[in-house]
Amino acid sequence: MGLRLFIWAGLQSNYRYGSYMYRKACEFLKIKQNPYLVLDVIEAYKVEKCLVNVKMFTVVLNLCKEARIANEALLVLRKMPEFDLRPDTTAYNMVIRLLCEKGDVDMADKLMKEIGLIDLYPDMITYFTMIKGFCNAGRLEDACELFQAMKGKGFSPNVMAYSVLLEGICKYGSTEKAMEFLGEMEKTGGSCSPNVITYTSVIKTFCEKGRTMEAFRILDRMGACGCAPNRVTVITLIEGLCAEGNVEEAYRLIDKVAGHGVSDGDCYSALVVSLIRMNRCDEAEKLVSKWG
Repeated sequence: MGLRLFIWAGLQSNYRYGSYMYRKACEFLKIKQNPYLVLDVIEAYKVEKCLVNVKMFTVVLNLCKEARIANEALLVLRKMPEFDLRPDTTAYNMVIRLLCEKGDVDMADKLMKEIGLIDLYPDMITYFTMIKGFCNAGRLEDACELFQAMKGKGFSPNVMAYSVLLEGICKYGSTEKAMEFLGEMEKTGGSCSPNVITYTSVIKTFCEKGRTMEAFRILDRMGACGCAPNRVTVITLIEGLCAEGNVEEAYRLIDKVAGHGVSDGDCYSALVVSLIRMNRCDEAEKLVSKWG
């Protein structure tokens, strides 16, 4: 009864639930612990021949989204035709997102293709969710193909879409491919220009692969695009350089960026920690004495 009351209240024209209310409802009704409740309420509506609309299903799907119950969300979606209702793109997107988060990208991909069979169209959210899902699953080729298909459908990728795919390339592809894609973002410009998070992801990838001197040179590309490094960028580079024994380059890096958006303290603190890891404690102690 509590769940039915919550759904009813969500249908009122003068009231709209926010994420906070969905979260509280999931906690109070223990939806995650008892996911069958969302299916039971749908079945009760059917048995009682209640008048049901798309908005009611949207409320239920939002509860599934908040509770992160992908299987039940899919079953709820499949129940809609039994009430002579057709899911809209928003409903599909919620289920696709849950399936991707669960790791079931095959079913999510199936749903995306299904959208086009019922006179609906995937939107930017659909493409973004699926690209991210493919990247998280390590299916980089599928992600790249979908990215190109998205552009072919007339969608203009934003920096978030580019960044998600670039992150996947950095994680599962080659550094050369990452640099090629970064160059495409720089060339496209506008709202797709790489930001500090984008550049830092690429720098981190090069450092993890033991190519910190190449990562160091990415700073020049950042400057050319008017993008200043932040604390995370600099610390990532300092730790990478020191890990490969390039301590002098770490000092040179600090001279270059300290005081330009990144404090001296952050830079030298990261260097001190790195020196201690290298067992160069005397040098670390001198830095502490000088900058502490």
